[in-house]
Amino acid sequence: MSLNLTSSNKVVISVIHLPPLPGSPGFKGALEDLIGFGVKNAKILEETGFDAIIIENFGDKPYLVRVRNPLTIASMTVIVREVIRSVNIPIGINLLRNSGLEALAIAYATGALFIRVNAYCQPLWSVEGFLEPLAPKIERLRARIVKDIKILADANVKHSWPIGSPTIRYIVRECCERAKPDAIIVTGSRTGEAPLIEEVLEVREESRVPIIIGSDMTAENLSSYWGLADGFIVGSYIMSNGIAGNPIDSQRAERFMKKVRELRLISY
Repeated sequence: MSLNLTSSNKVVISVIHLPPLPGSPGFKGALEDLIGFGVKNAKILEETGFDAIIIENFGDKPYLVRVRNPLTIASMTVIVREVIRSVNIPIGINLLRNSGLEALAIAYATGALFIRVNAYCQPLWSVEGFLEPLAPKIERLRARIVKDIKILADANVKHSWPIGSPTIRYIVRECCERAKPDAIIVTGSRTGEAPLIEEVLEVREESRVPIIIGSDMTAENLSSYWGLADGFIVGSYIMSNGIAGNPIDSQRAERFMKKVRELRLISY
């Protein structure tokens, strides 16, 4: 099993937004409840036909730039491991806000196949603080563990703003030439906002690796972006009432995948 980023079918990745984890301000209840939440939602997503799942500590607001709390890291590790045991599709990790090294270590320990890194190869300001580009540290750790864990790297990730005034063309070109992303993720400025088509085209022209659209993908707008990217990440749309952080809504998930299947047929 692997995450195929170059399939003509285009990879479609779903997201599980976990409730607050132990160590975060909003945590209540029990770790077993969080494990059950992750496993239940992962099974729905697999049955609906998604190609892969990202597990994200979405409930841990306000986010830390780097997660250091051993309770949170240990809990995320257990949840990811149990989800992996429950389904047969690739699982990835996004440990907010920019805990790429910790996510890579969790992936190694659990068998997760990819991670998402918000600031992989560019410095960014965010509400949480300065996001340091992690590519030099991540690639040295990835080389040491000798395991094929893919890096999905955001460019101008949502809920942040770049330092200085580099164009997204420049950012993507430098990232591909001077780091080792396996894919570039393009987002809008906030959760629930799609990227500008013009910006996606610019990334398409500069990227040497597959590109993935990572925000506000819906059954209604997917066809507008289908020919522009190699893959898609869908989160809020497939959750109850279309609200980020809610459990997966099987009907909304099926509606999205029905559109994916239609577009895949047209592509052939």
